[in-house]
Amino acid sequence: MNKLVTIILILSVGFVSAQQKYSVVKYIEEYKSIAIKEMQKYGIPASIKLGQGILESSAGNSELARKANNHFGIKCKKDWKGKKFYQDDDEKNECFRKYENVLASYEDHSIFLKSSARYSSLFDLKKTDYSSWAYGLKAAGYATNPKYAQLLIKTIEENKLYLFDENEKNTPNNNDENTKLKEKKTNKKTDSKEEFKEFTIGKSKSRNIENNNGVNYFLAKNGDTYESLTLEFDLMDWQLKKYNDINKDYAFKEGEFVYIQPKRRKAKIDSYQLGKNENLRDVSQKYGVKLKRIYAINDFDISYVPKEGTIIKLR
Repeated sequence: MNKLVTIILILSVGFVSAQQKYSVVKYIEEYKSIAIKEMQKYGIPASIKLGQGILESSAGNSELARKANNHFGIKCKKDWKGKKFYQDDDEKNECFRKYENVLASYEDHSIFLKSSARYSSLFDLKKTDYSSWAYGLKAAGYATNPKYAQLLIKTIEENKLYLFDENEKNTPNNNDENTKLKEKKTNKKTDSKEEFKEFTIGKSKSRNIENNNGVNYFLAKNGDTYESLTLEFDLMDWQLKKYNDINKDYAFKEGEFVYIQPKRRKAKIDSYQLGKNENLRDVSQKYGVKLKRIYAINDFDISYVPKEGTIIKLR
C-alpha cells in the first residue's frame, strides 16, 4: 500500500475516533457520579443533569464539549470572567464559556440554574419528578426547541437515568428486577404539564416576599408596571400575565397581591361567600387558586358573573 495512502487512512481513523469519543452508555458511565454529587449539592436531579449533558453535548462529542469542556451550551453573558470559546450558534461567532475540565462545566451549569430567578422555581419540585423538571426547563426558556422537554424525557427514559435520582447506588440494568419495577412506576400516567407549574419563582432583594396557599407573592407598590416587575424578578414576558390573570397594560394597585409563581388548583378552605363589589378574579388572588380552576370547580360558564353572596367552591 502506498505510504501516503496509509498515512491518510490512519489520520482518517484517528479523526473518526476523535469524533466518536463517547457513546451514550460510555458518557453515562463517565459522568454519573458527578451528576449524583451535583444533585446532592444543588438539588438538580441527576437524570436531568445527565440527560441535558447528553443532549447539549451530543454525548460529549460536540466541538464545544471537546474543545471547551462545555457540556451544556452555556454562553458567556456579561458576568463571565473565565476563558472563552467562539463558534456559530443562533448568530455567528457567539461566545461560549470554556472550562478547565468537565467537572467545572457540570458545576457551573448547577450554579447557572440555581442562581437565576428564572429557574429557581424548579427547585420546589421533587428530585424524582424528572418529567416536571423537563417541562419546567422548557417553560422557563432554557431551550428554543419546542420539543426540548419531550426529547429530554425520552433520553432519560431510554437510558433509565431516573434510577440515579432515587438511589445513587442503582445503575441502569435491563435485567435487574428493580429496574422493571421502576419502569412500571414510571409508566403511570401523570399530568406532568400541570405539575411542573407548581413551583416557586425567585425572590427580589427589594421586596418582602410572602406566601399564600403555598404560592409566593408580594404586595404591589405605587408605580409598579408590568415591564418593571418582569425585569425586577427576571421573569419571562408571559409569566406575570398568566400567574395573575391580567394583561400587559394592567394598572397595579398599591397593596394588591402580585403572584410570582402559578397559583394552586385548590384552596385550603372549601368555599367562600362572594362579598360586595368582588369578582372571581378577586377570589382567585385572595386565595391563591387558579381562576380557570374556580370556573371549573363551580361549573361556571366563562361569561358568568356571580352576584354578591354567591357561594364559591374553592376545592
